[in-house]
Amino acid sequence: MAQQRKARPDTDAVTAKQRDIQRGVKKADEQNNEKSGGAMQAGARKYPEPPFPKQHQPKPGKERALDPRPMFDAPFYKGSEKLKDKVAIITGGDSGIGRAVAILFAREGADVVICHIDEDQDARDTKAAVEAEGRKCLVSKGDVSDPAYCRDAVDATLKAFGKIDILVNNAAFQVHAKGIETLSLEHFDLTLKTNLYGYFLMAQAVIPHLKNGSAIINTGSVTGIDGSKELLDYSMTKGGIHAFTRSLGASLVPRGIRVNCVAPGPVWTPLNPSDKEADMVAEFGSKVPMKRPAQPEELAPAYVFLASEQMSSYITGEILPVVGGY
Repeated sequence: MAQQRKARPDTDAVTAKQRDIQRGVKKADEQNNEKSGGAMQAGARKYPEPPFPKQHQPKPGKERALDPRPMFDAPFYKGSEKLKDKVAIITGGDSGIGRAVAILFAREGADVVICHIDEDQDARDTKAAVEAEGRKCLVSKGDVSDPAYCRDAVDATLKAFGKIDILVNNAAFQVHAKGIETLSLEHFDLTLKTNLYGYFLMAQAVIPHLKNGSAIINTGSVTGIDGSKELLDYSMTKGGIHAFTRSLGASLVPRGIRVNCVAPGPVWTPLNPSDKEADMVAEFGSKVPMKRPAQPEELAPAYVFLASEQMSSYITGEILPVVGGY
C-alpha cells in the first residue's frame, strides 16, 4: 500500500496571516502615537510641559524671574508632624528644590535654616513661606565652600534653636562645557569646591552636634548615575556625592545618624535656565519618558521621607532616583 504523503502547508495562507497581523500592529502603533503626544500628568495637579518660553539668566539665577514660575508650595500635601520640633539646615534653601523642601519640612513641624549665596529676595520669599506654615526660619548668607562660613552657619543655628537634627546638602554650581578642552581649570575648580567641598564642609561642621536619630540628606543627580557629555565636572561631583553618601552613611551607623541621597532628573529651578542657552531651556525636560521636567514640589516629599524617623529609620547610604522614568 502506498504511503500517504503529508499535506504541504498553505504558504499563501501563512503569508496572509503575517500581513494581517502586521496591519493590526501598524494600526495600533498609529493609535498609540496619537495618544502619547503630551507629557505624563500623574500628580495632584497639572504641571507645565515643554516648550517653555525661551529664557536665560545670569548665575546664580532668580526663581521669581522664571517663566513659568516653579511650583513649590504643594497645596495638596497635608502635614502630619513627621518632623515635629526638628531643626533643619538646608543649603541652597532659597529657591528650587531647597525652597520646596523648606516648606514641606515646616509643614511637618520643623524649624528651618536656609543657606544661600546671593538671591536675597528669593530667600525672603522662602522665609515668608516657611513662617506661613507656622514655623521659624533663619536666613544665612554665605559660601558653603568656605569652612569658616559653614562653622558660622552651624553656630548661628545653635544660637537660634539650640540644636540641629537634619542637614540637607543641596547647594550646587552647574555650567555646561562642550568638551574637556573648553572646561577651564577655574570652572572645574568652582564646581568641585561648591558641590563636593560644600557638602563635606557642612557635614563636618554639623555632625558633632547631631544625635542618634538625626539625618543628613544630600542632593545628587541623574547625571551622577548616567553621566552627561556636556557636564563633565558636574557629573563627576554628583557621582562623588553618591559615593560620599554611601561612605558617610556607613561611618555614622554606630552613632545612629542616617545619611541618604536624592538623585533628581530634570527639575524646573533656576539652576538650569542659568546654565543652558535659551533655545535649550525651551525644551528642558522633554527627553525623559514623562516628557517634562519635575516641579520642585514633586521632589520635596522624598526629602521628608528620608528625614523622618517614622518613615525611613532602616534606610541609610541609599541613593533615591526621582528621574521621570527610564
